[in-house]
Amino acid sequence: MTTTEARTEALSIGEVAGRTGLSVHALRLYEREGLLVGPVGRDAGGRRRYTAADVEWLMVCVKLRESGMPLAELRRFAELVRNGPGNEADRLRLLDAHQRRVEAQIRALEECRSVIAWKVGVYSDHLARGEAGGLWDPNG
Repeated sequence: MTTTEARTEALSIGEVAGRTGLSVHALRLYEREGLLVGPVGRDAGGRRRYTAADVEWLMVCVKLRESGMPLAELRRFAELVRNGPGNEADRLRLLDAHQRRVEAQIRALEECRSVIAWKVGVYSDHLARGEAGGLWDPNG
């Protein structure tokens, strides 16, 4: 199979669900919400047929959603992509703002991890010594 054939290969909604980790329901929701960059093809029986390009786009969407991008922003990003060349600066602004939010979340999580690691160390030390003195005790 050539690269061109692979990109135009028709995939069922179940196959796309398997490749993306999205449920069939989520795929239909993405379509209804305008999150895809092109129309989903249909076969003679009216069943959805996706291309490899659709799967690639959906994988980007999955990562953007997993990283906390709101649906409204993802919808706006998809709209900009659908509109074609000429709005790259708008796309960049949207992605840059999201990247800054993700980086702030990572910093906050790193602070949380540091506190948790410290508490794990405190409890490990106390358990290794066989004592609970110095730990929080609601009874005393």
